[in-house]
Amino acid sequence: MSDLPRKAVTRTAKLAALPLGFAGRATWGLGKRIVGESAEIVGRELQQRTAEQLFKVLGELKGGAMKFGQALSVFESALPEEVAGPYRAALTKLQEAAPPMPTRTVHGVLEERLGDNWQELFQEFDDKPSAAASIGQVHRAVWHDGREVAVKVQYPGAGEALLSDLNQLSRFARLLGPLVPGMDIKPLITELRDRVSEELDYGLEAQAQRAHAEEFANDPDVMVPDVVHQCEQVLVTEWVDGTPLSEVIASGTREQRDRAGQLLARFLFSGPARTGLLHADPHPGNFRLLPGPAGSPRKDDWRLGVLDFGTVDRLPGGLPAPIGPSLRMTLEGDAQSVYELLCEEGFVKESIDLDPDAVLDYLLPIIEPAQADEFTFTRGWMRSQAARIADPRSPAYQLGKQLNLPPAYLLIHRVTLSTIGVLCQLGATVRLRDELEEWLPGFLPDEEEPAAEA
Repeated sequence: MSDLPRKAVTRTAKLAALPLGFAGRATWGLGKRIVGESAEIVGRELQQRTAEQLFKVLGELKGGAMKFGQALSVFESALPEEVAGPYRAALTKLQEAAPPMPTRTVHGVLEERLGDNWQELFQEFDDKPSAAASIGQVHRAVWHDGREVAVKVQYPGAGEALLSDLNQLSRFARLLGPLVPGMDIKPLITELRDRVSEELDYGLEAQAQRAHAEEFANDPDVMVPDVVHQCEQVLVTEWVDGTPLSEVIASGTREQRDRAGQLLARFLFSGPARTGLLHADPHPGNFRLLPGPAGSPRKDDWRLGVLDFGTVDRLPGGLPAPIGPSLRMTLEGDAQSVYELLCEEGFVKESIDLDPDAVLDYLLPIIEPAQADEFTFTRGWMRSQAARIADPRSPAYQLGKQLNLPPAYLLIHRVTLSTIGVLCQLGATVRLRDELEEWLPGFLPDEEEPAAEA
């Protein structure tokens, strides 16, 4: 039994079957249209059948297929309910689990990386993995000093599988577009592929996690487990108990959902300001909801446990300075100033001339959550935004096609969209404006004046 479905022929065959299936369903859809069924009904049936095959194949593979599936899963809120509903369980499974590699393979990696006497480093080691993801799986253990730890072991051949899968997926990215209306799939796959080497480097991951653990030590809202030991292919960190965010999404109380959403938004904006790093893999499998001191049941005592720092965006000065002022000016309705700032930052290319008021109309619905004192994120709201941007007949679609996303903002954009997707899955009521005012320089007007004088 192989650790990953590593044989190139097998993996490629599974992935290559996807576009053939998509093409067959497109022909089926054309036949349904000919016999008189509406485009909307046929489109949704096609979307549902495509989703079924995609998630089945991605669920069988690890590597890049799994990574892509996890990245895509946070956007299920944008899908029509009749498409998303039946596959929500499959998506959650992608976020939390994958078929484990054999025990002998795990022991082989530990022996190679930690030495022949690796068992002596642990008082206990559970051979059954507690979690599995795209490039490694996690085992619960007790370190030699008595601390409970999580031992992440990288799959042999993970790098080759990641690159092979993502290269294969990129060849038919256009066919996946209808799964998430309004989202261009190809840049997502390209960005995941470009960051493969970083995610495989447990040394870089350990550095990022240590920085967060130090900064958030004793924080009342966010808990990051510290790194205990790190070497190639093995990362040992403190163990975190708690309720996975996927369980909160599935069956959490209203208080848990709202608290988790508030803390997730807080971590999104406070992390770069406090550490110079942006956690760039915000799918529910990487978060836990933890009880507060002494297990207090008060909702304000819940904390957010944050895991997996394999993918981060390095932002030494925090989030780019123009983000705060541009959001503020958009909310104030200052179309001309917003447009000028977008042009300066490269969101509007020099060869493009747009109407500032039209740009403002495009942006305002997207940042609606920042307008009110509190906002309830819902799947319905997410679907309405996706439909508005994805409908070729709408002015928003035409304008969006003319906007540009500068490279420096690519990962920030994806992380923000992913976080919003998770907030919609939670159905959380969040005071987003509070977090923007606290952590985003330039969002409050009086913060700009000293900078201007300087």
